[in-house]
Amino acid sequence: MKIETKCIQEGYKPKNGEPRVLPIYQSTTYKYDSADFMGKLFDLEEEGFFYTRLANPTVDAVEKKIAALEGGVGAMLTSAGQAATLISITNIAGAGDHIICSTAVYGGTFNLLGVTLKKLGIETTFVEPDWDEDRILKEFKPNTKAVVGETIANPALSVFDIEKFAKIAHENKVPLIVDNTFATPVLCRPFEFGADIVIHSTSKYMDGHAVSLGGVIVDGGNFDWAASGKFPEFTVPDESYHGVVYTKNFGKAAYIVKARAQLMRDLGSMMSPQNAFLLNIGLETLHLRMARHSENAMAVAKFLENDPRVSWVNYPGLESSKYKPLVDKYMPLGASGVVSFGVKGGREAAVKFLDGLKIAAIVTHVADARTCALHPASTTHRQLTDEQLIAGGVSPDLIRFSVGIENVDDIIADIDQALEK
Repeated sequence: MKIETKCIQEGYKPKNGEPRVLPIYQSTTYKYDSADFMGKLFDLEEEGFFYTRLANPTVDAVEKKIAALEGGVGAMLTSAGQAATLISITNIAGAGDHIICSTAVYGGTFNLLGVTLKKLGIETTFVEPDWDEDRILKEFKPNTKAVVGETIANPALSVFDIEKFAKIAHENKVPLIVDNTFATPVLCRPFEFGADIVIHSTSKYMDGHAVSLGGVIVDGGNFDWAASGKFPEFTVPDESYHGVVYTKNFGKAAYIVKARAQLMRDLGSMMSPQNAFLLNIGLETLHLRMARHSENAMAVAKFLENDPRVSWVNYPGLESSKYKPLVDKYMPLGASGVVSFGVKGGREAAVKFLDGLKIAAIVTHVADARTCALHPASTTHRQLTDEQLIAGGVSPDLIRFSVGIENVDDIIADIDQALEK
């Protein structure tokens, strides 16, 4: 099936007489006819459900859909995108280990790796994504366990060179983890370019309606954990789970099974059945929305680029963008729906612009069906001076504009009248 069909048909497949729409299995527990069968469930010898913290029929169906969309061997939904990032790393790294991460990632990811995981003994080295291979290779250590990047960075909107970083990671016998939130599998499928693990904040475009928090980890199934020699936790018996050997018992799905059996068991950050149901509704129109988001964002970016009231525009799909070659390579169908730009007049003018918008809403959220905007300098980053903002890659005049799926003429007219004010 083509990806448009997978958005609709994958995951839940009703049998004769069953509900056509994915049901919400609002139950924490499940009944079985024998203790022996339940014992086999706990030994991971049988498929089934025994507690919703680990698996639930509604959640399972949506996991299967997302795995199919990304082209992975399995997926695990989490309570939020931050939980997906946390588990994707701690599934393969612990105290005394080291991670390499692009500087161009979501601020929450930057803080998680640079501050919180550091407190837990996992060190992170941040590298500039446009460094050459030799310079990045010098940052690897014997205890490096993964490389992390983001397809389209939030809010920098830089495009990650997946193949380059996959090559570097694999030369060092570690996996590449790619956050594909802004691109979604409709626009980019990182596994096709060498990534090993893909994560998402499903709260963004996958949900598409700003109603359901969530995250997901997808296992590509292509990294050879045994051959690497750096990950004994996959190749020796797990004494915390009946002595199971993940590579032996689960082959290509070793990573995602371990993430569920160990990390989800102990951390408990599972997505609720209700949120999975809402996410599934969003996924059914993902292919339609991403095409419209990208089309509208390109039109908005071109309008802004030619407007004398605007000092600069950043949208990776523009011909003038230094990321255009990477967009053509990794995202030929579109560069997603977020545009950033500066208003002439600096911080004060940016605030007036934001206050003058009528259709676009001022919200912290990004990447849903409705057009929304944020001025970080006066909201999320208001505690920083202009000098600190610039040092952090956020100029005082920056507007993050998440272009929705409304009529683009109306969106542009709203921008025009707000700029006029």
